[in-house]
Formats: sequence, structure tokens, C-alpha cells
Amino acid sequence: MEPAATAALAPGELDAMLRAAADFASYPGNPSSFPPVCMFKTILGVHGEEAVKQFLEQFPLPKLIGALQSESDVPEVEETVTECLDKVFSSRYGASLLPGYGAFIQAGLLTYSKNIRKLACKAVCNLLNKAEDSSAAVETVVQHNLYPLLVDCLIEGDEETSAIVLDAIKRLAEIPKGSETIFPSDGQSPVQFDKVAAQSSSMARIRILSLIAKLFTVSSYTATAIRDSNLLSLFEDEIRDRKDMLKTLSALEILYELVEHPHSNIFLLKTNLLQLIIDVINDSSADSIIRSRAALISGRLLSSADAFTVIDHSCVTNLLLAIDKILKMEESHNADEIDSALETLGLIGTTTQGAHFLFTSSNVVRHVVESSFGRQGRGRQLAALHAFGSICGVDRQEDQMKLDGQAEECLKRLVYTTAANSPKLRPSALLLSILQQDPDIRIAGYRVISGLVVRDWCLREVCSNSEIIRFVTDPTVETTKLGMEARYNCCVAINKALSSSHLLHEASLSELIGKLNDAVKRGPYLSERKRKEAMPVVDTAERF
Repeated sequence: MEPAATAALAPGELDAMLRAAADFASYPGNPSSFPPVCMFKTILGVHGEEAVKQFLEQFPLPKLIGALQSESDVPEVEETVTECLDKVFSSRYGASLLPGYGAFIQAGLLTYSKNIRKLACKAVCNLLNKAEDSSAAVETVVQHNLYPLLVDCLIEGDEETSAIVLDAIKRLAEIPKGSETIFPSDGQSPVQFDKVAAQSSSMARIRILSLIAKLFTVSSYTATAIRDSNLLSLFEDEIRDRKDMLKTLSALEILYELVEHPHSNIFLLKTNLLQLIIDVINDSSADSIIRSRAALISGRLLSSADAFTVIDHSCVTNLLLAIDKILKMEESHNADEIDSALETLGLIGTTTQGAHFLFTSSNVVRHVVESSFGRQGRGRQLAALHAFGSICGVDRQEDQMKLDGQAEECLKRLVYTTAANSPKLRPSALLLSILQQDPDIRIAGYRVISGLVVRDWCLREVCSNSEIIRFVTDPTVETTKLGMEARYNCCVAINKALSSSHLLHEASLSELIGKLNDAVKRGPYLSERKRKEAMPVVDTAERF
């Protein structure tokens, strides 16, 4: 965003401020040759683009840069001029001048001064973000060999400088000619990340992984280039070596963000990453937070329909065995790890292919059903309910909610067996018990019912319990927007399932069907509760 202009200035006010700054600079008693930074901030940070132009008429860029080079050993001058130039280059007018100062940026990236190096990194960001001609901006980067120097700043700079460099290189990759600069078609990249990583500290390697992750998500071109350059193997190296817990966790966190990207799983599943992730989950000596993050990464990797077309199914079976092992642990085991394992199963079961695999190739899904209706801890139950809703198809397209015959039979058997082994005895009573708990559990319960009622056996169970119908049709039950919408969506799902079921014509359900129709017409937010309107109160003065 551009600096907002302030209210209209009094006539000559800006000129007076500029003259004051110039007078300060020329006063012989000053310890340095430039005004303090507060003067520049007042002029540049407040008054916008026009102030930048007038400021540069009074203090031309060559003069500012010359002062920075000639008096860089005077801290006051360096601080003042770098902040001043940062304000200038952050404006559109200032950024438009940057293509003519590529040599200055190059020198700034090479300097040992943290302030000047940070200024140069920001200048590249402004050059790429605000240039009217992106091709000319990229040409400046290429002509002055700025990209390799930026990578050096990424590795050697402080945290703030590294973050600026990440944004600058990502922006460079977003420009077609810029992405070709990073990944030339001939494969001769100016930076060989594998060689750089091999010679770098653990912190520097993590920064390189962050850059690879950012570049991977820019486009299919950069993702393909990263795969073809074998840069994904750098993640494998960091995960394989688990001696440093913080380093491993950092690598997993970056990978966790990377696998959220839509096309990531197709590339990543063709590597050894999933097998390494399974090894981490199975590693009893690893910290539970590392195993938890590894489990969620595997879930994200397998949460798309395409995943099961490229992955070896035996690898998925091994993953489910590892998760099953976690869920068989005693209750005293780390609760977060169990919750993550349940969430992972929900991610895998998001797609029809994943849900089918869960029911037909492993018995691990029983943990989701049993934990959904058990009382083994609120966090565990909540995680299980959300996972169960996803596996039942609540997040899938309507025509993909049901599975094939074998998987559907397994689902039905699990629900009825869980009910029979509980004091509730019937699935309808189990579902009602969920709706009778706290709002968060109830919201997750609405999702489960919404997914299950597309099955005739569950629809019959729900319709046989008038209390469930009362919950989903009562507009006063929920008090939050999320709760109201979840309740309403559940009501709509039941009503829609009934409309295409033979149960629609059963006379005994006519009253229930009427309630559902009325609730659907009311919408999610309209409440029948009578609200007492505020009334003005008139009283006599004697009371006061």
C-alpha cells in the first residue's frame, strides 16, 4: 500500500520543512553532514509521493548515496541515510529510479553493514514489486548478478534480512523472465542449492528449504524445475538425520506448509519422502511433536484423489500400521499425538479413494468410530468426530459421499458394533448423546450426522429418534454463527435424504417431515425466541 497523504498542508509547509532540513545539513556545528532521521521521517513518511519528489530535488539520490559511501563509518549518518533511502525506494516514484542504481544495490548486497545490506534487499523487493516494466526490473537483477547475492544474504543475514530476501526471490520467480533466471532451461542455475546446503550451517539449510518451499508454490514451472533439479532431496536429507530435534522439526514445519499446496502431492509422492515420514512416525526415540507433525504431513499428502494413482498402496498400508500403533497406546500417552493421528485418518478419508482404502485395507478406522462415541478425553473425541465426518463424506461432492458395497458394509458394521458395545445400544442413541454435549462436540456431531444420513440405515436411525430431530430443528439450540450453520446444514442433509427415500411416504413420519421442512424454510439464523425490545423509560424529575 502506498503511504496515505495527510490532510491538506498549509501553503509552503512542506517547502519550509525541506529548507529546515537543508539548513540543518549546512550548519557547520553539526556532528554529521545530514539531518537526524526524525526530520526525514516527518517529511517522507507522512506526506506521500509528492513529498518524495520534492525531497529528491533538495537531496538528490547521488548525493544521498555518496554520503552513505563516504561517511559510512559515522553511525548517525548511516542510520539517517539508510532509513531515508528506504522511505524513498518504498514509494512508486523512488522505485521507478532503481533500474538506474543497480550497481548501488549490488554494492549494498556485498557490504558488511547490516543496515545497508537490508536496505539493498528491500530495494530489490521494491524494484520487482513496483516497477512499471517487470522485464526491465528482471534485466537489472540479471545485469548486476543480484540473484546469487540475494541468496548469500539469505544464508548469512539476520532473521529480518532473510525474510526480506525470501519475499524478493519469490517475487522474482513470479515474473516469467525471473523464474527463468532462477531455473534456466539449460539447467545451469547460477546457484547450486545442493552444493550450497552441503557447505552451510543447519540454520542456513533450513532457510534454503524455506526458499525452495516458497518457489515450489509459485507455479507448475518452478515446481517442475525443483523436482528436476532434485532439490526435494534436501528435505529428505534433513528428515533422515534426526540428531537435532529443532532442525528436524523446522524442516517438517516447512514441509507441512509445502504439502498444503494443491499440486505438491503429485511431485512429493514420487520421492522417498512418504517412506521417510513413516520412519519418523515409527521412531519411538523421536519427540512426540515430531511424530505428530510427520503424521499430519502424511495425511495432507494423501488427502487428494490423485494421490492413490501415483503411490504404492503398500506404502499407505505401512503408514496406517504406524498410525494404528499410536492409537493403541495407553491413555497416558501424549494426547496431542493421538489427536494428530486421528486427524491424519480424517485427512486420508477426505476423498472417496482414501475412505475406501481405510475401510477395506486396514482396521485402523475403528479407532475413529470408537473414539467418536467414547469418553476417553474431550480432545480425542473432538478430533475423532471431525475425522469421522470427513470419512463419511461430509466434505465430498454429493455424488461421491457413498463408498462401494464392501466399504459401506464395513462402515455400517463398525457403527452398530460400537453402539452394541456401549450402554446406548443403538446408533441413534449414540448420535443423540453427542448432541447433548458441549457446543464444540455438538458442532462436530452435526457434521457426522450430515455425512451419515445419506445411508438409508442411518437415516432410519435418525428419524426414529425424536430428540435428534428436535435438536436439529430447534433454532434456539445454538448461539454462535458456526453452531447455527452446522445445525442448519445437518437439518438440510436429513431433509434432503428423506426427500429421496421411501421413508418419505410413511405416515408415521409426516409430523417429523413437516418439522424439517419448516426448519429448512426458516434458514440457519432465524429464531422463534421472542426477544424483548428495548423500551424508553420516562420518569418524573422528583425521582432524581
